[in-house]
Amino acid sequence: MPSCCCLLGLGFPSPPSALRILRRRMASRAFQLRLNPLTGDSEWLVVEEEEEEDHHPTPPPKQLLATTSYLDMLNDSARNRAYRRAIEAAVTDPSSRVLDIGAGTGLLSMMAARALAAVGGETRGGSVSACESYLPMGKLMRRVLRANGMENRVKVFHKRSDELKVGDDLDSPADILVSEILDSELLGEGLIPTLQQAYDMLLAKNPKIVPYRATTYGQLVESTFLWKLHDLHNNEANAADGVWLTPGEMERIVSVKPQQHAMQCDALEDEIRLNPSKFLNLTFGNGQIVIVRPISRYEQHEMDMFMLLFHGGYFNWILLGQSSTQLLLDGRDNQVVRGRNADWCDHWKQCVWFMQGKGIPATEDQVLSLRARHNQTSISYQLNINDEACDRSSKGDHLTLLPERIALYGDKDWRSALINTIKNALTVKSSPTCVVADDSMFLALLISSMSPTSKVIAMYPGLRDKGAAYLRSVADANNFSIDQIQVIGKRASSITADDLKHKKVNLLVGEPFYLGSEGMLPWQNLRFWSVRTLLDSMLSEDAFIMPCKGILKLCAMSLPDLWRSRSSLKDVEGFDHSVVNETLGACGYLPGDQQGPCLPYYVWQCGYTKKLSKVYSLMDFNFSEPIHSCFGKTKIEFSHDGTCHGFAVWIDWVLDERKSVVLTTGPDNRYWKQGVQLFSKPVEVNPGKSVMHVEASFDPSTGEITFSSSSTTCS
Repeated sequence: MPSCCCLLGLGFPSPPSALRILRRRMASRAFQLRLNPLTGDSEWLVVEEEEEEDHHPTPPPKQLLATTSYLDMLNDSARNRAYRRAIEAAVTDPSSRVLDIGAGTGLLSMMAARALAAVGGETRGGSVSACESYLPMGKLMRRVLRANGMENRVKVFHKRSDELKVGDDLDSPADILVSEILDSELLGEGLIPTLQQAYDMLLAKNPKIVPYRATTYGQLVESTFLWKLHDLHNNEANAADGVWLTPGEMERIVSVKPQQHAMQCDALEDEIRLNPSKFLNLTFGNGQIVIVRPISRYEQHEMDMFMLLFHGGYFNWILLGQSSTQLLLDGRDNQVVRGRNADWCDHWKQCVWFMQGKGIPATEDQVLSLRARHNQTSISYQLNINDEACDRSSKGDHLTLLPERIALYGDKDWRSALINTIKNALTVKSSPTCVVADDSMFLALLISSMSPTSKVIAMYPGLRDKGAAYLRSVADANNFSIDQIQVIGKRASSITADDLKHKKVNLLVGEPFYLGSEGMLPWQNLRFWSVRTLLDSMLSEDAFIMPCKGILKLCAMSLPDLWRSRSSLKDVEGFDHSVVNETLGACGYLPGDQQGPCLPYYVWQCGYTKKLSKVYSLMDFNFSEPIHSCFGKTKIEFSHDGTCHGFAVWIDWVLDERKSVVLTTGPDNRYWKQGVQLFSKPVEVNPGKSVMHVEASFDPSTGEITFSSSSTTCS
């Protein structure tokens, strides 16, 4: 199932960043917490289970699940075909009772119902039950079932699988279990505890299980880019600018979380050499008639890895994961293999496990010992004895960040841009009162160390107490007194003049970076503009604001792989899925003038990509003014032949009023996500013949930017 959807089986994966789903069950309704990206404030949305008067399920809110991977998964024809074949092979007894856990749109349940009907199950007591705990998806599944005439052939439960009871919900234990509670890491959605609980409480003796087995492959690799994503300490040393986020013996006080990080590693094929080896084999059953065996709480596998054709250097990372996994569905030869050069998809990716520090020197033909372990929800790796787990992660001053943020903090050019801008600002400000308006550790350290007489107020709306503990730990190493910094841990709407001790703010700065917003669209960092507006009465007349401006940029792109994965659904293995397109945020082949949502992606990870135009400026955001609505338009002239599937959009941050320092977050920068607006239909373009008009408007009440476009061909 998609890594972004929550509450499938017993797993609790990370929810979409823009719509944090914190569900509370109350009778037949679910509550979802929607965050306002500009303020950090939230509101509860109520999703009711009740049906309309004509017994049609009421549809979930528009594009509610657009940031999940459901659509990409349902567009994965190889995956769908393999599941259909496996289910048809498993359902041979007309009295079979099938249970689908984490049913999603009900595709696997309908496959089972159709297979059951083919062997006469409708008259022999066979049944199909679908368990989907996430109410909006359960409502969508009911619409899909009705559209396919399956509403009376699949029994739906809006429950977690551990809430199902044999005798109450299920008439009898199930003979066949189907599920796809798999993420890129394989175990992150709670596959093991879900199967174990089902085996103990919901299944008959010797049940058939689909999928049957998964094998994880991986390889030790050397890559400068991947090294930058986790080794902040050594990259800071290379920068040699005097600011230490990870000083001295505290080199791991800021780190990536020790887990597998999903990433489309095919995009790195020119930088690393991949030749995967089998790392871990997890069997959910054994024999041709698949039987789930109890899986121990912790299971350890050790092996020697023999590396060929490696000519020295560092082994820095282990690439592995579901996209490098052979998924055996029925115990025969029906399988899904995801790895390099497979058809691009976004719901199963490769994963990266980062080794600590610079890595381990190795030579050709050297034998290294690799230890792979898994618990209920994750797989971890250890190479030799040099990659022991760090015990600082349990301390209150330790901060874990996403790999891209770690790389950005270690980037010499990025650091230099901020250092020079702040240095110039401080030359005209003596003993300033400075407000760090976001969660930037770097700026708080930088200003405090550069200006010993300054008073730095760190808002830290996300870091809060952890940010304060961190600053106390690194203050001495950065040559400033912790008394200079006050961490208030509040949103801007809650700050009063008392918090600032009634002093006017001389410097208002941000990267901008708000913890937890990394997966959002680029302009949702315009929260900085909202904060600046709320603090307007507290700013001095000549207050220095950094960044002083944001510029919305765009570039026309050919994105065939991403466009295919986001295309609207019609027939999926013989089942009509057109009713899900609006809720799942489909983009391609929509009826009329409908347009799919703009979604956040690392464009460099989107399979095949090609720029078809130069970069255009579309809209300016002037932070010297209070936040207000904005409108922009531009004409795109194409510089390359190709098929245009949409455009990438991002914000360039102008740090100073002279516009001499600009930080771009465009597709050439791998550390930032861009917004991608896909067209309903691809457009063939030619230089000198094709032009496109794009308009955009920014709504300060919601923080959203909407786009419209039209293309023309000149004779």
